Amino acid sequence: MKIRYVLPAMLAFTSFASAVELHHVIVRKGTDGLDMVPLTISNAGNEGLSCNADFAHWYSAGVATVEPGKSARLELWLDPKTGTFTILNDKRENLPIERLWCGLSGRAYATRAQITLDRGDATEGNRAVSCRVEQDRFACR
Repeated sequence: MKIRYVLPAMLAFTSFASAVELHHVIVRKGTDGLDMVPLTISNAGNEGLSCNADFAHWYSAGVATVEPGKSARLELWLDPKTGTFTILNDKRENLPIERLWCGLSGRAYATRAQITLDRGDATEGNRAVSCRVEQDRFACR
């Protein structure tokens, strides 16, 4: 019965901050040592596209919207040492891309098609994909 009162009291006075170990993270900025790999995404369909990048398993952001018959150009950057593709944010910080995908506007996640990124794209200097519904399925090739 005493533990019923003692344990909550001990927990109330325990510093939860000591349970978390914080580390300083150095965020890479700029494009020194990176190769630019422009990516053009064309919308060959009849509906608008929403294109997104997953930067971590918990963070993603929209990177382009493309109206029917139009194209969008993304500036991707490749670190040739690690093979990591990045996008720069407004502070010129490198955001490593885990996954890049597009889907139909308003239901992008449900209709998404992944766009593969390959080191060979840097050798060619650019990459272009066209997105549309093919056989009742959305695809970017």
